[in-house]
Amino acid sequence: MSTLRFGYVTGPVLGALWLFVLATTLAVLMSFATGDPFRPAGLWSLFWGAALGLGLVALRPGKGIASLAAAVVFVLLAVIGIGPVASGETASTLWKLVGSGALGLATGWSLHVILGHLPGVGALTRHEFEEAVIRFLTGFGYIFFTAIVAIPFYVMVMTSLKNQSELIQNPLDFTIDLSQGWGLFRSYVELFADFNFGSYLWTSFYVSVLTVLLTLAFSIPGAYAVARLRFRGRAAFSRSILLIYMVPMIVLALPIYIAFSMTGLRNTIFGIVLIYPVTTIPVALYMLQGYFRGLPAEVEEAGLMDGLSRLAVIWKITLPLSLPALASVSLYVFMIAWNEFLLAFMLLDDPSKFTLTRGIASLNSSEIPRQHLMAGAVVATVPIMALFLGLERFMTKGLTAGSVKG
Repeated sequence: MSTLRFGYVTGPVLGALWLFVLATTLAVLMSFATGDPFRPAGLWSLFWGAALGLGLVALRPGKGIASLAAAVVFVLLAVIGIGPVASGETASTLWKLVGSGALGLATGWSLHVILGHLPGVGALTRHEFEEAVIRFLTGFGYIFFTAIVAIPFYVMVMTSLKNQSELIQNPLDFTIDLSQGWGLFRSYVELFADFNFGSYLWTSFYVSVLTVLLTLAFSIPGAYAVARLRFRGRAAFSRSILLIYMVPMIVLALPIYIAFSMTGLRNTIFGIVLIYPVTTIPVALYMLQGYFRGLPAEVEEAGLMDGLSRLAVIWKITLPLSLPALASVSLYVFMIAWNEFLLAFMLLDDPSKFTLTRGIASLNSSEIPRQHLMAGAVVATVPIMALFLGLERFMTKGLTAGSVKG
């Protein structure tokens, strides 16, 4: 490790790795945006990244100069054919130059952020070396985890906007023809007109709402009892709330199927509403009991001294103070119920009673075009994504509000 703590080693190593990451990212973005074949040139990207990293450490130019110089050099390298990103013969020359220039600007700027604090090519302190490594890993983490989330979603959306002939002609072309106008959304129109997706959407909505209401109805008194009341086995119950999650649901699938078949609950919405809270009440109990413990007991004791019953104290004092936690628990339970698939797939056979996830599974057939399956996935994903992003601050507040007593 000590041999790495020199500017002439740290700069080239991090520069080579960083340019390879950015070249890979740019190649993917260019392929998706243009439909032309782009790929990272592995050896050239490592070589030019090492050269750029060494130049930044040795010459220590400003951020703007480094970005412009890297952009000009990368464009020239693309013209010669030895740049960090390679392309197929069908790729547009204009896109090659634009991509190379953008890669140069991004590399020069970001690599200056990673290496700009280094004093030169000589020995580095432990702090300087670790700071450079941490900045590199931070940037890599942002790109890597963003790609994991964004790429599948982008492919899903773009595929849903294509027609069958386009998919057959080139399944890997994720560009869209904007000249089609509203015709791009034909898959969504057919989804609701021919595949009963409006019914699936409504079923999932009210099943999720009922699951939230039932979960709160059982978890609020249960969590309050664990947090405030004194009874035999209270500590053991508090610690064992989440033990149900140690048993995989697939293990319980067969007993649930048999029990629901014998009682006539299989293939009914009532059965689904009955079983979903079983999977959500434990986590709701766990989240709420921690919040209730964080509330000042003196406020509730004052209410009891004023003549309120225990239930009145919960209704008039505890619940109003717990609204952030209740909101976060409700959102979390709603998302669990909305996205649940295994129980719905196992218990529902009647298409008129399908939830959204069960309806999407029914589209996974060789007889149904793939764009309809992708459109169904978008319909299932976008509402819950919008709900989460819109209420994220309330969920975060609810999860952390009871974490500190004082």
